[in-house]
Amino acid sequence: MKAVKWIAIIVGGLITLVIVALLVIPAVVDVEKYKPQIEQRVTDSLGRPFRVAGDMDLSLFPWAGVALSDVHLANPEGFEDKDFVNVKSFEVRVKLLPLISRQVEVQKFILDSPRIELIKREDGKGNWEGLGKPEGPQAERPTAPEAEKPKQPEGEKPSRMPIESLAVDEFVIKNGSVLWIDQTTGSRKEIRDFRLELEDVSFDEKIEIEMSAELDGAPVSLEGTVGPVGRVPGEGVVPIKIQVKALKEMEVELTGTIQDAASNPAFEMDLAVSPFSPGKLMSALGQPLPVATTDSGALNSLSLSMKMKGDKQKINIINGTINLDDSKILFSATAKEFDKPDLAFELNVDKINADRYLPPPGDEQPSGKEETPPREAGKEKDYEPLRRMVLDGKITFGDLQVKGANIQDVEMKVTGRDGLFRLDPLAMNMYQGSLAGNGAFDVRSETPESRVNLEIKGIEANPLLQDLAQKDFIEGMLVANLAISMKGDEPQQVKETLGGEGELVFTDGAIKGVNLTALVQKLKSAVGFAEAGEVSERTDFSELRVPFTITNGVMQMQGATMMTPLMRMEATGKADLVQETLDFRVVPKLVASLEGKGDTRERIGVLVPILVTGTFASPKFMPDVKGVAKEQMEKKVEDLLKGEEGEKAIPSKERIDDLLKKLPFNE
Repeated sequence: MKAVKWIAIIVGGLITLVIVALLVIPAVVDVEKYKPQIEQRVTDSLGRPFRVAGDMDLSLFPWAGVALSDVHLANPEGFEDKDFVNVKSFEVRVKLLPLISRQVEVQKFILDSPRIELIKREDGKGNWEGLGKPEGPQAERPTAPEAEKPKQPEGEKPSRMPIESLAVDEFVIKNGSVLWIDQTTGSRKEIRDFRLELEDVSFDEKIEIEMSAELDGAPVSLEGTVGPVGRVPGEGVVPIKIQVKALKEMEVELTGTIQDAASNPAFEMDLAVSPFSPGKLMSALGQPLPVATTDSGALNSLSLSMKMKGDKQKINIINGTINLDDSKILFSATAKEFDKPDLAFELNVDKINADRYLPPPGDEQPSGKEETPPREAGKEKDYEPLRRMVLDGKITFGDLQVKGANIQDVEMKVTGRDGLFRLDPLAMNMYQGSLAGNGAFDVRSETPESRVNLEIKGIEANPLLQDLAQKDFIEGMLVANLAISMKGDEPQQVKETLGGEGELVFTDGAIKGVNLTALVQKLKSAVGFAEAGEVSERTDFSELRVPFTITNGVMQMQGATMMTPLMRMEATGKADLVQETLDFRVVPKLVASLEGKGDTRERIGVLVPILVTGTFASPKFMPDVKGVAKEQMEKKVEDLLKGEEGEKAIPSKERIDDLLKKLPFNE
């Protein structure tokens, strides 16, 4: 018993001695004396000057704590501002005795007025670069090879936390600010009055989070709960519920769970963004919308909701809904093998007027020939990410308006692998008819190649062209088959490599703005015919058939025909899609009688050529006076050459050819 008694006395004495020492040491030891050594250690560790300009206090019992004031971490050389980080004061106090049993009890953690300045110079270098890289000989000290570093056995769970419990009475960061300066663009952003407060910080309870700040003078706040995190943080399921309020205009709520964050992270989340106005949100930030829209009322209301589930291998998005103004968009998506990536998605839009969201007319390039500047050397597009991508998607629209055209029941399926992307099928209904087709975009080689095949059935041509291009020059029902290919990714290159073939057939329609019959009649009666008729004039037809081929951006047309009640017409020529010019010759044949639009019998008539010239924007129709005169003269010459042999009045063929060359139409 005496031994036990003496042991108790000795232990009690030692504890008393330790407590007395802990109380006396901070009072008798001059902490300021060791400040230079502490500053130098931090400087060596972070690779840039560190100093504590204010007081440094130390306490050991019953709370082990340290308090610092006026703390500065300098910028690297070459930056005008001295400080990268400065803090008005910092204080932390931890209860000492519970640490023996691995229980951490924090009385307070208070960081007052931290300020961080992030600066990007005009040369692109940031003041945060190199932080934590010691300078001098220590920086050159080699690290252990990757193979020599100890590795955790595969399948083994991470070790438990070195503490059994955690309790924090007060955790506050207050009066914080972050300044961002980008000298390359001249932009400046600032977060002020930042405050973060945590309540009930422990492993076994929900941690209450409250955060608030001002972003360029506009309020932002966050509140919610995280946890309980469990006895082993990073293992098990951790519930999360966060609500963010931005600028009094936007609310975002995120609820769900994170599982095994340290070893094999996975998550299940519900994301909901309440309806807000992007325009008002940007206005609250003092910034314009990043995109200008034709309709000033566009982007007035936006909301989002979706469910997300994922891990390190795959992310799924289901039940996604976007409400954009008057449109409702349903979507789902899956992403896996993120290094490729492998993407699959479905997108369904009930209705949308895409024209509302396009740039205003004043922001568009002027009509006419576009001058595309050559791409700078070394600026070629990198298609390697597309070559790695795997894609499988489906897009549908109920009602779609784009570039003025009204389209219904749009269905598109896009797939891609190894740099070859296919669009098949492509289907839609429009203007009393339908369009179906498929296409491909191939980036397996350095120069991308594209192709598209289209089949058009029963589309009303006039309302389509009026809506799409504000053109009113043709009427009729359109049926067409087109096969088009092109190379390159620049507009000029695409035009110059455009190729393909096809046929356009218009039935029961009219060419508006010119009366070809009147032109023929004027020519036949030798009446003036220098220009086409008024816009109100038209040429009715029962069928207009236009077969064509395209080579290097030039469309050749051979054997095009048009049937009218009074004429049968054939046309040959070309349209230069690069220069946007027309050069056609139309040869009509007048018929002797009218038996209806279905009359296709050969008629005897007078051939009256008509020239179609000018540009796509301003075509011109002119009777071919020279052509007619030349043809008639050549016919007379042929008749003369057929006269009786030996007749002295008949000139030689060489003489006639010489005369023909001197006529005006050969100039």
